[in-house]
Amino acid sequence: MRQPLVIANWKMHGKGAFNQALVEAFLAELKEYRAQCVLCPPFVYLGQLAELLGSSDVMLGAQDCSHIAEGAYTGEVSAQMLRDCGAQWVIVGHSERRQYHQESDALVAAKLSMAQHAGLTPVLCVGETQEQREAGEAESVVKAQLLGALDDLPDLQGLAIAYEPVWAIGTGLSASPEQAQAMHAFIRDVVTDLDATNASALRLLYGGSVKAGNAAELFAQADIDGALVGGASLDADAFAAIVSAA
Repeated sequence: MRQPLVIANWKMHGKGAFNQALVEAFLAELKEYRAQCVLCPPFVYLGQLAELLGSSDVMLGAQDCSHIAEGAYTGEVSAQMLRDCGAQWVIVGHSERRQYHQESDALVAAKLSMAQHAGLTPVLCVGETQEQREAGEAESVVKAQLLGALDDLPDLQGLAIAYEPVWAIGTGLSASPEQAQAMHAFIRDVVTDLDATNASALRLLYGGSVKAGNAAELFAQADIDGALVGGASLDADAFAAIVSAA
């Protein structure tokens, strides 16, 4: 049975005092739970969160990494640097990176490889826009993103995939549990064609306006193994409720 996984993506939010209050409140709220839980703050707060999380079971992740190991690349942060800061996970290919930074599938693939080489567990994000869904292209778009990112990886062990319909990110809209399950099942089928050995164990997450109110119904679906949570992860009570629902 796949262990549930819930990841908090703080995006470009946080300040020292706010971070401390949020993490301490979240850890206090979080009682018995069986899900793995990962917090992904902005790069500059990785050290602070590593200290705040201490010996808890909650893990530390980053929101992105460079496709380059090291060198004269001003502003870049390598996967190995993230590992040195205590991160165990890293998000790659988030729709906001694809949209605002024009990240291609080839670049995402290079980041995946670099993350795995550094010993990080990558979370690959895929998803379609509203226009693509309305045009009946959702599955073809997601399949192209999957193949573009994963085709050259030797195996898919130690990887998670987050389906995040772009039209549901930060909009308050959310795919219905049935819509989300259908796409997750499709993703697992695509992954099975790439790596049948590891596909059944691969954890698939839903991301897109996940809230305490819809988490349990989403997690009840056969191929939804957890969530990539944005806005709700900045509220200790709401995020603890989502983790508990998993």
